[in-house]
This record gives sequence, structure tokens and C-alpha cells, in this order.
Amino acid sequence: MRGLALQVLLPGFTGTTLPDDYRALLEEGLGGICYFGSNTADGADATAALSAAIRAANPRAVIAVDEEGGDVSRLHTRAPSPVLGAAALGAIDDLDLTEAVGRWVGQELAAVGVTLDLAPDADVNSDPDNPVIGTRSFGTDPERVAEHVAAWTRGLQSTGVGACAKHFPGHGDTATDSHLDLPRIAVDADTLAARELVPFDAAVEAGTRAVMTSHIVVPALDPDRPATLSPVVLGMLRDVLAFDGVVVSDALDMAGASGRHGIPEAAVLALVAGCDLLCIGPDKPAALVEEICDAVLAAVADGRLDRARLAEAAARVAALEAPVGGDREPPDRLRQTEAAHGALLVEGALPDVTGAAVVSVATTANIAVGDVAWGLGPDVTVDPDAPDGIPDGVPLVVQVRDAHRRPEVLALLDRLSGDGRTVVVVEWGWPGPYDGGLARICTRGSSAPGVAAVVEVLREAGWTR
Repeated sequence: MRGLALQVLLPGFTGTTLPDDYRALLEEGLGGICYFGSNTADGADATAALSAAIRAANPRAVIAVDEEGGDVSRLHTRAPSPVLGAAALGAIDDLDLTEAVGRWVGQELAAVGVTLDLAPDADVNSDPDNPVIGTRSFGTDPERVAEHVAAWTRGLQSTGVGACAKHFPGHGDTATDSHLDLPRIAVDADTLAARELVPFDAAVEAGTRAVMTSHIVVPALDPDRPATLSPVVLGMLRDVLAFDGVVVSDALDMAGASGRHGIPEAAVLALVAGCDLLCIGPDKPAALVEEICDAVLAAVADGRLDRARLAEAAARVAALEAPVGGDREPPDRLRQTEAAHGALLVEGALPDVTGAAVVSVATTANIAVGDVAWGLGPDVTVDPDAPDGIPDGVPLVVQVRDAHRRPEVLALLDRLSGDGRTVVVVEWGWPGPYDGGLARICTRGSSAPGVAAVVEVLREAGWTR
């Protein structure tokens, strides 16, 4: 029974080498490991060696990671991702390119031993103030999002790496971050079916190996429980969308899941609701894994969790196969840069920016994105509330992320405009509304191809760095 309880757990540990206590858990049957930035910090060779150590301890272990391309990358944290993200791909609307990006990501993951990618994002970003989805979404139109989700899934899974569409039943219509609180989405069942569920249905039709839940309450379906803990919501995934793969919980250390219950109890409730593989979160001690395992075993013993449900979940996890590997095709930089140009939205006439300094406005990224490189390499980084150090006497290229939902950033831009400074704003987040009078370049997410496209546009306006 302990082996079944361990099989459904997907924790993350700290560091780039396998700790002895985690090695012991894997040898006992721990279901897998989820990589985060602390695990991949030493580069591809070290990550591949870590994967080999994990598989040596448990050959059937799932090795998972969030590698969406664009803003969300665990393999590329010191420089922007080499592939375009979802919002840019959706704007370009080239399904062949989207499938190719999924394939390129899958080949890179297979090369370092990853077996399950917690991507693509299948959310329809219907709320422009969404603090956690934004450029991770392929767009605002359900049918277009669905087509790109299916294409990216096909590309990824052609490499043998499993896809995991997220965040069911849809996290796009919320202005609350479920990492920090419990969002509620006030949509009726008809809207849910016509908007949120369309991309997930496409992912299922494309053969996605897994679907990730969201920690959001949808009162039209279940007024009391977030989707991760709701048999009603997860039953819809099985019965209405006919999905028979692995249901993966979003990280249970997020407030939306465990804020009221604690992680061990949230794990039990998620299994009861219908989750199969429980993502625990990053940097967790082995002692917490033991605590969760004990809670699951106690729930089986007292009848709260049916043993057959646990066995079903464990069997689904065990059925996930490791990729076979194969030749790696490097991303086509030229093709992506040309596409990134097509995704750019340039508002207003760009002024002469000869000699311009690049100013990054520091804002906290959402937890899903994390502390990673973004945009152009800055000459100076400033706090929007205390913007000391902005160079005088030269034009400015001011880099922001999601300025439309950050009053302090908009106030800084207004101040620069009022001072008569020559400024081009580069918006690396969601292209929300802006009427501050400064010329603006919207990129729909940070990536290496996006950076290359912005550099070319700025050079046409006189920038020479």
C-alpha cells in the first residue's frame, strides 16, 4: 500500500544533484520528480545527469517540468527562452510553426531526460488583468487557442515527451493568482462550455497524455471546492471530455489548494476528487513527502479514500512512458525571428533613439514565471516607486511587463512623458490598454526571437548598441 501512495506523488527538491533521502524514496516507488529552476541551474549536462540518477533509482519515475517556451522556462533562466511563447504564436497564427515549437521543446526535454512537460497552457486569456496567465495563453479566442493547443501538443508528443494541458477547467477569466489566493470564476455553464472547455477538448482530441487541474472555484459547477479538490469538476473532465489519461494536480503548496487544509490533507482530497499525480511544489524536504504518504495511507485505512481509487491513480501514473529519444532539431532562429516580427504591435511613430539607454522597470513576476532573464539587456534597472539612476540627456527604451495593471509603472511612464523625455516603451507582457502618449512596442511575451525582432525595430529607429 505504501508503494501505491508514493506512486502518485510528484514533489520537487532543492539542488542539482539527487539527495540521498529522495533516492531512497524513489527506490521505494516514488512516482516522480518535478524540476524547478533550482534543479536545472547547472545547465543541460548536469540536468541530464540528474535525470539519469533519478531513473537509476526508479526506472519508471516521471520526470516533469514546466517548459512552455516564452516567459515560462525552467531550462532557460539566465537568458530568454530560445522559442516563442504562446501569446506570440497565437498572434502569428501559423499552426505549422506552433507544432514545430512544440517539437523543438520536446526534443530538448528528451535530451535531458524529462518525460512529462507541464504544458501547453490551454487557458483562454479573457481577462486582460489576469496576473498569472497573460502571455502564457495563445489568446482570447477559444477556437484559435484550441487549434494552437492541439498543434503544440502534437509537436511535443511527437518526441515521446508527454504533454499536460493546463489549467482545467480554465484559469483565463480571473484577476486573482491562485498561487496566493483562491480565485472564483463567475461564469455560467454555457459560457464555460463555449469558451474555457474548447481548448481542453482539443487537447484531448490531440491525444494529450495528461491534464493539469486549477485551484479555482467555478460556482456554476461546484460552489465550495476548487477544481483540484472537486469530484464534480474532475468528473466532467472524464465524462464530458472523455479524457482517460493522467490528471495532474497543480502544485499543492499553492494557497488555492492548501491554504485552508494544509498540503497533506489537500493531497488526500485531490485523490478523492479524481487527481492521479499530485504535484507538491518546489524545494520540498523528504519529510513532507513522508507526511503526505502517511496522510494518504490513513485516509485509506479510515475509508475516506477508496483503495481502488488510489490503485487506479497509481496505474495511470505507471503507464506514462519515457521518451525514446532521437535526433534533435535545433530551433529555426530565422523563422522564429521573422514570426516574432509578425507578432509585434507597434503603437505610435517611433522617435529617433540614437544613443538610447535601456531602462528595465523592475516588477515582481508571477510565481509561474519566476525570477528569470527577460527582454533586452538593460543599462539600468529601476524601482517604479523610486526610479533613481535613469540616465539624463539621452533617449530611453523603457522595458515593462504588464504595465496596464501596475499603477506605479503607469505613473512612472507619465512622469517621463511629462518631462518631455524621448521614450519608447517596450511592453514584454500582455498588450493591455495604454493611452499615455509614448510610442510603444508590444511583444506578447519575452523570448530570444522576440528580443531579436525588437532589436531590429529599434535599430531602424537609430539605436546602435
